[in-house]
Amino acid sequence: MQIEPTALPDVVILTPRRFGDARGWFMETWNAARMAEAGLDLPWVQDNHSFSAARGTLRGLHYQSPPRAQDKLVRCSHGAILDVAVDIRSGSPHYGKWVGVELSAENGRQLLVPKGFLHGFVTLTENTEVQYKCSDFYSLENDMSVRWDDPSIGVDWGVTAPVLSDKDQKAVPLSAIGQPFRWEGGE
Repeated sequence: MQIEPTALPDVVILTPRRFGDARGWFMETWNAARMAEAGLDLPWVQDNHSFSAARGTLRGLHYQSPPRAQDKLVRCSHGAILDVAVDIRSGSPHYGKWVGVELSAENGRQLLVPKGFLHGFVTLTENTEVQYKCSDFYSLENDMSVRWDDPSIGVDWGVTAPVLSDKDQKAVPLSAIGQPFRWEGGE
């Protein structure tokens, strides 16, 4: 497994090694023992799988507030997405900054989005499937959204009129969520 840093400390790209032959390929997307050796000891408790029919479907920017905050490990199993993480840890030198990584079925990359970050993605192809692991169970009471087009964040999604859910159309600006996460220091 190749582990690459991004412009935001704690958000990392994981690229599993693919083993191919005449049948196709195989890859190990998570190995708890190997990841713990790399400092990524995460207790996954839920796997999610989404399908988006239209190109330009945008899901996000989402987070679960404490005490039900979630780490996420995201991969695209069919099609391609621009996957985005935004640092919302108060006191962080990267507060409000974002990073976007293209994840596709072809490149096999995964993005680790830790607690304290908003998460969202936009589909770059039709019929896109995204799968992700979560370190806590879904909680309706803690399910929160920040506007995808919040100018204080300025994510370049590459779309101006995305397909959005009702929830994402009603999301609030970053300035309205208070400070649900604190930065613990260190880089």
